[in-house]
Amino acid sequence: ASIGGFVKEYQIDVDPDAMRAAGVSLGQIINAVRKSNLDVGARTIEVNKAEYIVRGLGFIESVRDLEQTAVTARDGQPILIGDIAKVGLGPALRRGVLTKAGEEAVGGVVVVRYGENPMATIQRIKEKIDAIAAGMPSKILPDGTESRVAIVPFYDRTGLIKETLGTLNDAISQQVLVTIIVVVLMVMHLRSSLLISAMLPIAVLMTFIGMKTFRVDANIVALSGIAIAIGTIVDMGIVLSENILRRLDEARQDEPTIDVVYRATAEVGGAVLTAVATTVVGFLPVFTMQAAEGKLFKPLAYTKTFALIASIIIALTLLPPAAHLLMGYRIRAKAARAAAALLTVAAGIAAAVWIDRTTGMLIAAFGAFYLIRPALPPAIAGAVQWSANIVIVLAVLALLAGEWEPLGPEPGTLGNALFIGVIVGGLLLTFWLIRIAFPAVLAWTLRHKVVAISPAIVVILIGATAWLGFDRVWGWLPDDLRLRRPVVAIAHAFPGIGSEFMPKLDEGAFLYMPTTMPHASIGEATDILKELDRRILSIPEIELSVGKIGRVESPLDPAPISMIETIIQYKSEYKTDENGRRLTFKYDNDKGDFIRDEHGDLIEDPDGRPFRQWRDEIKSPQDIWDAIADAANMPGVTSAPKLQPIETRIVMLQSGFRAPMGVKVYGPTLEAIQAFGIELEHLLKQVPTIQPAA
Repeated sequence: ASIGGFVKEYQIDVDPDAMRAAGVSLGQIINAVRKSNLDVGARTIEVNKAEYIVRGLGFIESVRDLEQTAVTARDGQPILIGDIAKVGLGPALRRGVLTKAGEEAVGGVVVVRYGENPMATIQRIKEKIDAIAAGMPSKILPDGTESRVAIVPFYDRTGLIKETLGTLNDAISQQVLVTIIVVVLMVMHLRSSLLISAMLPIAVLMTFIGMKTFRVDANIVALSGIAIAIGTIVDMGIVLSENILRRLDEARQDEPTIDVVYRATAEVGGAVLTAVATTVVGFLPVFTMQAAEGKLFKPLAYTKTFALIASIIIALTLLPPAAHLLMGYRIRAKAARAAAALLTVAAGIAAAVWIDRTTGMLIAAFGAFYLIRPALPPAIAGAVQWSANIVIVLAVLALLAGEWEPLGPEPGTLGNALFIGVIVGGLLLTFWLIRIAFPAVLAWTLRHKVVAISPAIVVILIGATAWLGFDRVWGWLPDDLRLRRPVVAIAHAFPGIGSEFMPKLDEGAFLYMPTTMPHASIGEATDILKELDRRILSIPEIELSVGKIGRVESPLDPAPISMIETIIQYKSEYKTDENGRRLTFKYDNDKGDFIRDEHGDLIEDPDGRPFRQWRDEIKSPQDIWDAIADAANMPGVTSAPKLQPIETRIVMLQSGFRAPMGVKVYGPTLEAIQAFGIELEHLLKQVPTIQPAA
């Protein structure tokens, strides 16, 4: 549906005096115009034994066609519309305006059909735009330049979808790296750590196969299911690997290692399978969800189920033979052992030259260690193996710091690596202390059963109070006790956990929806809309501002003239590519500034620095919204709550409100409702957590 500009129409301005003189009524003119704008079929005629179709072409194509239309006849003389009226071209009445950067524009709104893939639909729209671009109107300017009308999208979800998927893909890879660090430090056995870590990418790839088979789109919710399942995948690998490693250490020298691996896997395989089956069965009700809930959560249930099934297949079929090769198989001959080590070193050197230098050096070092290991004393060999674990952890930590950057790019790789090391190391140290103290704590709790169970009861009561709220859990207390000051303070501290259909997504755009006075004309509302665009664009962080008042030419958008909708796209904190990944540019350390080309553009450099697009005082999108609220404060317009385009549509579809929270007031008369609403507004403005401007 279109919006903005004017729809061209034929306009007939009748002359009452001429109509009276000709004896013509307004109804006759309307009928004449209606009948003249028709194609009429006259069946067929036969000429020289050939049949011809006769059709009268009567569609109006110009102003002259209307002027020459006969209304009636007097004494054999036709009375034409041009004799009793003035005919011309003019704009039709409009109830909607679109502005871009403070100037009027003509736009279109595309609504995706229910159940269609938005990404695929957007791609097809872009293909159609490219196809019709060649036929757009154009003219040659006095300097010889060709000026052509172009269709420029002002709100495109492609960037948001790609950035979201890219962010989630990065999060999954970062989660894999963190898991490798944890596994290596907790197990402290290099080969078993590599074995457990190798389960993760294989399980993820098998999940993608399931998604392709069952036609599950790779959206943010679906990929979140993979991220949630990673912990369970690692758990199964640790349980199986540790049991295999322990049984190999306890086995006799003459016992076949394949039998030991089989027995170790059979001991814990049933428990692992039961644990995964319980989780999978627990997700079955999610598959029966309907409407918006089903659309949202079914992909997560599919991907998590695929990941868990893939992990159990890997754990029970691939991990045992791999463990037999890595941990149980021994090369007896010295020459063969030396040849295998040399082959590993060569593979590492080749990987360093053609693939990745760091990875290749680690593989080469691994092969060199096993080449000289027989000549080393057991103590030194153990120390070297322990050091190899630490080196791998540091290498993965450096890679994770470069990929994740939890503190941002300013502290650099070293600062981010130290931060990650402190966080992960602190958690692992806590788990390690718990692991050491667990036998003593278990023995004490078994000797003092009643005392050990008492904290669990306290936790249940506190948890229920925090979840349901003090009034629902302790509402049975007497009123005189509930009204005491300490009890009232506790009730205010535990109101209960709020609920929300889905968390907010950082869309990279705001939807500013103030309102004008209901009696404002379309001209006044248009002037206000243009001024809002200019004020918002004066903020350096704003990239685009497109405003709309009224409705599009569609029944799907019955908005009044007083309703303003302004889509505001702000710049990302750092320059990024289309997938949301941070770009780096050449930087002159001596001058303390970025190097630019002859056109003044930044020069991309993998070893450079990211370019920050926000001012120093702007720290988050909330600061940008505060600047927008201050800039858009003008007479004749109300304020607006903080909203985003997709978030707003979901809220409006679910509740009808144009805000995340609202109050519906019912009453006997409109006057009573209005009086109560005004008083309620004054009371709500006094609540600390509510912004008075909203």
